Amino acid sequence: MCCRWMSSVKLKSFGNVPCFFLFITLICFLFFGTVIESRAGDGNLYVVSTMTHEVMRYNGSTGTSIDTFVSASSGGLTGAAGITFGPDGNLYVCSAITNEVLQYNGSTGLFIQAFVTAGSGGLGNPYGLAFGPDGNLYVSSYAANAVLRYNGSTGAFIDAFVPAASGGLSSPTSLTFGPDNHLYVGSSGTQQVLKYNGTTGAFIGIFVTASSGGLNYPDGLVFYNGYLYVASFNSDQVLRYNGASGAFVNAFVPAGGGGLSGPTGLIFKNGRLYVSSTNTNEVIRFDSATGAFVDVFVAAGSGGLNGPGYMAFAPVPVVTTGGGGGGGCFIDSLK
Repeated sequence: MCCRWMSSVKLKSFGNVPCFFLFITLICFLFFGTVIESRAGDGNLYVVSTMTHEVMRYNGSTGTSIDTFVSASSGGLTGAAGITFGPDGNLYVCSAITNEVLQYNGSTGLFIQAFVTAGSGGLGNPYGLAFGPDGNLYVSSYAANAVLRYNGSTGAFIDAFVPAASGGLSSPTSLTFGPDNHLYVGSSGTQQVLKYNGTTGAFIGIFVTASSGGLNYPDGLVFYNGYLYVASFNSDQVLRYNGASGAFVNAFVPAGGGGLSGPTGLIFKNGRLYVSSTNTNEVIRFDSATGAFVDVFVAAGSGGLNGPGYMAFAPVPVVTTGGGGGGGCFIDSLK
């Protein structure tokens, strides 16, 4: 299949920062004298709108449209694909047609820079991306049949972590680091999921064999509760595999369940599985234990959504007390 992007207690907020967060920050300052670190996040859902070259923002609790977070073609965004929030709280988006990874302010959506510049390291049609355990950025290069690694702070090219066609990799889509810290990559050209050493990039083996369980164009990948879940784009399913062996378990979301058509992004959160339904312009929720349809979380075309692909929930700020003898508050963000 060719790249799809080439085909036709609620809280009031101050800006993008919940008032509760500001209140806790003030308490930390008054009682402990200092705030060690502060990174804002709103807990909302961000979805790439592939056909309009935008990133849309939706209320993380209700699914209602908030705004267009990244405006059309901002920073040259064309063919929006993989999306993630980085350790710095900013948003990173693959621009598949311009062969870049673009960086946007995580609070305002304003363009910051081309974090990975056009074609850096041979990047061609970047598709999926993830920050690894080492803090660096890993990007699947669909056109180059490789996974490329970039400095997580500067975006400078480091190496071809998974060299071209290693282990038979063909047209890589989504990638994720598993509970074992190894790298798992969807190989859409061979209908497989391949496994690579998370430290060296060396090929370990075929984790999900070709077309196992009816797999047809593996897209989104996510580990959850001991299983690997894979969006099977062309069969309109979410398939479940043993997280240790890769053996097929079942069609967790059966073909067309809840109206699902062209599943791409997968996120487990709060007892629900969120799935972007590309062909119906929706985000659909399923029960995380049974796979049963729950509801349409983001309604068809809400906010102008057209061709929803990968998704990310923004991190939510939490506060922990400092250890040791000095006391203090530590304010960080968790997804």
